[in-house]
Amino acid sequence: MTGSEFFSSFCVLLILTFLIRMIYLIIVIITGNCTLIRSKPIRTVFCIGSGGHTTELLRFVKNINMKKYQPRMYILADNDASSEVKIRETEIDNNYYLARIPRSRNVKQSYLSSVVSTLYATLYTFPVIYKLKPDIIFCNGPGTCIPVCVVAFLLRCLFLLDCRIVFIESICRVHTLSLTGKILQFFADIMIVQWPNMTETCFRAKYFGRLT
Repeated sequence: MTGSEFFSSFCVLLILTFLIRMIYLIIVIITGNCTLIRSKPIRTVFCIGSGGHTTELLRFVKNINMKKYQPRMYILADNDASSEVKIRETEIDNNYYLARIPRSRNVKQSYLSSVVSTLYATLYTFPVIYKLKPDIIFCNGPGTCIPVCVVAFLLRCLFLLDCRIVFIESICRVHTLSLTGKILQFFADIMIVQWPNMTETCFRAKYFGRLT
């Protein structure tokens, strides 16, 4: 076998390994067999949207055990100044980190052009997530969380990260999932809705009452 043939075979093996790992993880996620056992504090990412999404997720943050979920990193869009103010008000005297990534889609931006901006945001997010290596990611609907969750899932497929994704659908979604929810239902480890009838909309949805 020549060097080029060996290299080609090696690349094919890597691709097959990645695809098998991806399929395996999707099956594990969809069948609800995901677990996360930690005896020490959980490295946590909160993916902040803007406006109402920020308010909802920060309500959830106020009710968690701060000592259990630390260190905490908040990831938000680079042009979202108001959310940073709300985070600082919530995290008074606490240790936390802020990270900014490009916004996936701006208001009134076309869906076609948002594909390009989302890809750029995804590439930008890789070093952010890899550096923190979170154990768990919480998000609740903004498009900003798509790059974060995609990167976490891909790094998990590559055996570079052991992270769980928890998607909490916005309280405003009463009958149907948001676009983000429709995407993440295939690779978020836990899908939570805040209206009981929504469990009929998403086969994986779990209802625990109002969380945000």
